[in-house]
Amino acid sequence: MFRQGDILIMPVAGESVPAHLVAAPRDRQGRLVVALGEATGHAHAVPGAGTLLVERDSGTPEFLHLPQGGRLVHEEHATISLPRGWFRIVRQREYVPGSYARYVAD
Repeated sequence: MFRQGDILIMPVAGESVPAHLVAAPRDRQGRLVVALGEATGHAHAVPGAGTLLVERDSGTPEFLHLPQGGRLVHEEHATISLPRGWFRIVRQREYVPGSYARYVAD
């Protein structure tokens, strides 16, 4: 497993990836944005080759495929080298009394 701030990346078998997910577009800089920081505007992103699969309706990143491996970069965190393969993207949530748990603001 790999963690960068509020993002957890877990290796998974390709067979576990749901077929209904769609490929996310790259941002203006050509990166796959795994999560965009609400507080700072910085992004957890993969600048190289790969595919980020998201939920069709919400656009929430769910899985990342890196056929040649890659790097997860962020302006405020150390770069993480990832091996080739499939990964599940999990964004950390925080408990807020009286409401549904919300994503941690990064």
